Amino acid sequence: MGGQACVFYGAAEFSRDTDLAVLADDDNWRRLLAALQALNAEVIAVPACRLDFLQRGHAIHFRCQHPEADQMRVDIMAKMRGVDGFPKLWERRTTLQDADGTLYELLSLADLVAAKKTQRNKDWPMIQRLVESDYLRQREKPTGSQIEFWLRELRTPVLLIEAAQQHPAPGRALLGTRPLLKFAAASDPQALENALAEEEKVEREKDRSYWQPLKAELESLRHSKIQ
Repeated sequence: MGGQACVFYGAAEFSRDTDLAVLADDDNWRRLLAALQALNAEVIAVPACRLDFLQRGHAIHFRCQHPEADQMRVDIMAKMRGVDGFPKLWERRTTLQDADGTLYELLSLADLVAAKKTQRNKDWPMIQRLVESDYLRQREKPTGSQIEFWLRELRTPVLLIEAAQQHPAPGRALLGTRPLLKFAAASDPQALENALAEEEKVEREKDRSYWQPLKAELESLRHSKIQ
């Protein structure tokens, strides 16, 4: 669900870790613990490796000690801001198969983009690259759902203007959801760029507000660990 997924979708990102979204129920928790044990994975930082922390929305961070994954970091999450619960994510997943038959289960592109709408500076250029890459690959023969996705998520002004002018009816239908499409339809790149910056600012603030109580809990856990 992180940088490795971005690589699969053609928006390459150098990533030192592997981010995984998991189903946080009792049965799957036992499977997860068995997998982490096989990797000789140890918890780093806080919180501790507990199911209730995952269920409340925390990420749990591990460092692998297995020789074939030595020092690889693995971050586990079960709940993300602005993203559906795991059962729906699993229904919409993208499955890729390697030449040796290995399967890779990725967040769908739309869900990955939603998960990337954070307060971190590095995530917004990645969102732009992910959607731009998809648009440039598929724009010649798009489906209705692809058109809607691009109109909702494109962040490259020139491409968003192109998409809005080529697909005016879907663009008008989405004005209530994304008002800045009016600037794309009017071919006003400066107004569109300003509106995109404001849209990003709003999402960053939503993410800060979401994480504020979780961060406070982590600080409390760190303090108690020190004591």
